Amino acid sequence: MPTSVKKIVVLDRDGVINADSDAYIKSPDEWIPLPGALEAIARLTQAGYRIAVATNQSGIGRGLFDMNTLNAMHLKMHKMVAAVGGRIDAVFFCPHTAEDQCECRKPKPGMLKMIAERFEIDPEDTPCVGDSLRDLQAAAALGFVPHLVLTGKGKKTLAAGGLPEGTIVHDDLRAFALDFLSEELE
Repeated sequence: MPTSVKKIVVLDRDGVINADSDAYIKSPDEWIPLPGALEAIARLTQAGYRIAVATNQSGIGRGLFDMNTLNAMHLKMHKMVAAVGGRIDAVFFCPHTAEDQCECRKPKPGMLKMIAERFEIDPEDTPCVGDSLRDLQAAAALGFVPHLVLTGKGKKTLAAGGLPEGTIVHDDLRAFALDFLSEELE
């Protein structure tokens, strides 16, 4: 690890950055940012953090949408984040269904391992923000600091219990950014 600490925040997508749906987000029109989420990413970017998104996208494996549609959703996300002064540095996604038993689909940590290798980061210094237990389990498996937001599936996740040890809970991505950045200043 280089002497300078690389500042990265890893975010889940659906339910953290944008509204989630039990019927999956299948088109750019269905990709709607959550209140304050884009501004939270901008705040983190402006504080010197790089942003990586790690998202399960089994809708591809289920045939609900194709790669062009996923790319269009991510282009919309990148443009909307840029419009408020933020930047997403990389989007990692798993196109597989649970039946595929791949290593990249959360709760397995393969996607997060790829992020750690690509950005040459120490997971112990890196927050990983999600709204589902599988997001938190993937983070904890590699030693990332798990953060739960209560948007998307977050309230159900919290109510169900069984969160990984050390999970920090926030109302939403905006609250995470404010809490996390104020902690950094201490």
